[in-house]
Amino acid sequence: MESVQAVKQRFGIIGNDPGLNRAVEKAIQVAPTDISVLVTGESGVGKESIPKIIHSLSHRKHGKYIAVNCGAIPEGTIDSELFGHEKGAFTGATATRSGYFEVADGGTIFLDEVGELPLPTQVRLLRVLENGEFLKVGSSKAQKTDVRIVAATNVNMADAIEKGKFREDLYYRLSTVEISLPPLRDRHEDIHLLFRKFAADFAQKYKMPTIRLDQAAHDLLVQYRWGGNIRQLRNIAEQISVLEQDRNITRDTLKSYLPDVGSNLPAVIRPKKQQSDFSNEREILYKVLFDMQRDITDLKKLTMELMNTGNVAQVKEEHPSLIDKIYSQETDHESRLASIVEEETPETHNVEVLSYPDASQDVAEDKYHFAEEIEEEESLSLHDKELELIKKSLEKYGGKRKDAAKELGISERTLYRKIKQYNL
Repeated sequence: MESVQAVKQRFGIIGNDPGLNRAVEKAIQVAPTDISVLVTGESGVGKESIPKIIHSLSHRKHGKYIAVNCGAIPEGTIDSELFGHEKGAFTGATATRSGYFEVADGGTIFLDEVGELPLPTQVRLLRVLENGEFLKVGSSKAQKTDVRIVAATNVNMADAIEKGKFREDLYYRLSTVEISLPPLRDRHEDIHLLFRKFAADFAQKYKMPTIRLDQAAHDLLVQYRWGGNIRQLRNIAEQISVLEQDRNITRDTLKSYLPDVGSNLPAVIRPKKQQSDFSNEREILYKVLFDMQRDITDLKKLTMELMNTGNVAQVKEEHPSLIDKIYSQETDHESRLASIVEEETPETHNVEVLSYPDASQDVAEDKYHFAEEIEEEESLSLHDKELELIKKSLEKYGGKRKDAAKELGISERTLYRKIKQYNL
């Protein structure tokens, strides 16, 4: 059995991180068997190296090795790609085609991004793992295949199973042995080694001197989060190698190539409850605005009928619901809107949103004035009744607006507006 260091050198794997060494060691141990292996890790950590190690150290090393990116094949054609199809099985199937499982008989298939497989294809794959049989698309004859399957994914399989996107029985079949590769940000000692290797490779490729980092740039390189892992590091090294004239790279130069450098700092995250509350309040704001628009439309309709007929009594008889709406001093939505604006901080709503309660008040006042023209006597009685209730409530609670507003069933902001309106 080859040593971990020898295998890493053979396959160009750079680094001495304990997590990386353990992953390579497990690959060496399972290679002589036919056990299915699931390689997990974030995108860009180099998962494709593990299946190559397993195939090369197995008794199947002289057979075919086929790598399939499951996420890159359209859902409608993936069954045909993997298992083949018969002539006439679907539109465009002008000839019988062999799939990867037939072609790779006796070898190894690497299913990259296996978490992206559609559910019907997962059922077919499960049958291959259980008894080595598969059906071509459009065929009823089962075929045998002797294929070793190594799969990889960057998906959280537990979440995918819980959401019904991946079959639990297939997961356990694939992950007889699970090999996890650590993200680059956890391999601090390996980051600069990888960068130097990439810099040397690109210097040779583009026939130019190798770029070098000063100490400050080196520190930034190691501290950066590397969301794209090794793939991102390689791309950054190539960009700098091609674009920079000065081959001595400073911290500022490196920083200009790293997106979201500030994202490594601690961030204040609002609790989910606040975000949910804001979403609900935004819906209420929209509802109030739509209600205001509908009220204005109703007012226009009523005005036109009054102008055309000139008969107030007739209009009142034909449109009692509109008249009742006009006399309504304040809707539930308007009350809720006022309380939202009063309770929220300036960071939650911008100035434009804060201006909406005043706009709704203007519309409400227009409705009150229009109602007075239709029936002055009733409006005055409502005015007196409201004034009387507000006075009694304030007297009851000794002038405490908060308690009085709660008693009246309105917001404190609305009560304050009424107090100013009636000069209390």
